[in-house]
Amino acid sequence: MGEEEVGQKRQKAVVLVLRAAAFLATAAATIVMALNKETRTFVVATVGTTPVTASITAKFQQTPANVFFVIANAMASNHNLMMIGSDLLGLDYRGFKLPLVAILDMLNAALLSAGVHGAAFMAQLAKNGNSHARWNEICDKFQGYCNRGGIAILASYVGLLVTLGITVVSIVKLLKPKPQPQPLASEIEVP
Repeated sequence: MGEEEVGQKRQKAVVLVLRAAAFLATAAATIVMALNKETRTFVVATVGTTPVTASITAKFQQTPANVFFVIANAMASNHNLMMIGSDLLGLDYRGFKLPLVAILDMLNAALLSAGVHGAAFMAQLAKNGNSHARWNEICDKFQGYCNRGGIAILASYVGLLVTLGITVVSIVKLLKPKPQPQPLASEIEVP
């Protein structure tokens, strides 16, 4: 086995490990955010001496940015899982594998970045509120909900960083010049 073949196998193994790490991070972010829900009971008024209570539930579905976050992370997980499968099965896509994978990896990174940054913005709003819009913070009342959301966002950022690394490797592989076949000794013309 030549030195170049060993390098290619090592690079393929590194990409598979990176894809597995990205899959695990984005899948964890998807699951944690999709199951993020907390119900609290608050006293909203007092009639005489009897408190009137209301149960309020905070769910990820109540914020479109969090819904997009779940969808983006699920799609990124699916992409990495499909790429792991295609690498293990040795699919070549009729010679279009390298450009196709590089393009899909870039799209995956962009989608994941949009999802995690939108959710991070909403998390900041939930934590601090916005006095100009008269939006109160909710993390002082729903600590568990905010903590789980933060964990999901952190996992997604890890997945994004790994995905960016995979994208760089895909582009470098694409731009690497192909070795030209060497002519056989019988094909060389002697002057």
